[in-house]
Amino acid sequence: MLGVGLLFVAITLISNGYCGLAGVDKKSTGLINLMTGSLSFMINTIYLFRGAYYDAGTGYLFAFTYLMVGLIYIFDLDMRIYGIFAFFVAVNTIPAAYISYTVDGDWRFALIWLSWGILWLTGFIEYVLKKEIGKPVLYYAIFEGVVTCWIPGFLMLTNNW
Repeated sequence: MLGVGLLFVAITLISNGYCGLAGVDKKSTGLINLMTGSLSFMINTIYLFRGAYYDAGTGYLFAFTYLMVGLIYIFDLDMRIYGIFAFFVAVNTIPAAYISYTVDGDWRFALIWLSWGILWLTGFIEYVLKKEIGKPVLYYAIFEGVVTCWIPGFLMLTNNW
């Protein structure tokens, strides 16, 4: 199921990055965030009911990221609440990376977690600290979508991860 979720996170990150660069209306961009957030919420609820609490908990961080961004974009709400949430998620990527490396023995996912943490941290820096990073974050979102989500997700779906 993780591979399916990662494919949708991939296109959402790619879309968020491209739409930000191209000046696409945020209400339009909000739709894909809500769709991916909803899918991620369903996937992680299945994990929760199966007793995979760690997988569900870390997965819900994604679900709520995209649900929150989608609602903020559609209803033109204050992004600072996302920035606070993003900081919380960024902090959680550190132990998640550690667990991926030491418990799961997966250095690739440890690096992916840290890479995601950097992207979440930019939300805190831009929206709470009010330090404009600008276009580099949008390019980074596209990069993250391809390298840390699309490729691993597709490899998982084809049993090549």
